[in-house]
Amino acid sequence: MIHKRKIIVFAAVCAIVCSFLYAAFYNRLTVTEYRIGTDKLDGPVRIAFLADLHSDVYGARQEGLIARITEQNPDLILMSGDIADDVIPLDGVTELLAGIANRFGCYYVTGNHEFWSGQAGAIKDIFREYGVHVLEGGHAAASVRGQLINICGVDDPYIGEAAFKRQLDGAFDDIDGKLYTILLSHRPERFEQESAYKCDLILAGHAHGGQMRVPFINGGLYAPDQGFFPKYTGGVYAVNATRMVVSRGLSRGSTRIPRVFNPPELIVIELYNKSFNKSNEKG
Repeated sequence: MIHKRKIIVFAAVCAIVCSFLYAAFYNRLTVTEYRIGTDKLDGPVRIAFLADLHSDVYGARQEGLIARITEQNPDLILMSGDIADDVIPLDGVTELLAGIANRFGCYYVTGNHEFWSGQAGAIKDIFREYGVHVLEGGHAAASVRGQLINICGVDDPYIGEAAFKRQLDGAFDDIDGKLYTILLSHRPERFEQESAYKCDLILAGHAHGGQMRVPFINGGLYAPDQGFFPKYTGGVYAVNATRMVVSRGLSRGSTRIPRVFNPPELIVIELYNKSFNKSNEKG
């Protein structure tokens, strides 16, 4: 009887340990959705937000990632850097672009790894060849069902502080402040600096979710350029009227340190008219 109990206890412990390890190292693509209200839009706008792919591959011809993006029925696809890697070949990038760029309005800025590759200019040209809007200190007006949205973008600060500041200034030069305005910028630790501009939403990556996350705690262990127990790792943050959404990133096998309790993430953001929602609630 005692022997049987030991076997049961041992089996239960093994099951718990296996479940813990499975959850800790689960690396299938997850989809996280956020809803953000504004008075600057009449109708909803759905955005698929991609960051830190690092040339990783989701099946043959990126079919896994492309299918998950398509399922979300986005109006726009916004990419905030490190879509390409400095070591891994670009096949995963070109396969992704071949599957999405001719179907959705796509906008892109660089991350540090594009610059580390020494081929940032050539990588930008590849995105342009697929019809992607490459933003490097400029802005574009995206039209979604008759609604205009400002999409601003800057290169990664690896270009140098003076050049980065010039790009930030240029990205917001002469924009229509009455339009909803989004800034694509790779590094989330620049939030305070960037929120001083006419911006409603900032989309960033770079932190990889803190790489190792503690269950039930919205934070990670370490992020580049933020150090240990970083402030911005994933989720929605606010400074005054500006929101920032930080992606935990799409990379899996390309990370040098394994992701723990931190599966790769595709983010979907639905912008909606909060005044309309309030009037409906009252009615």
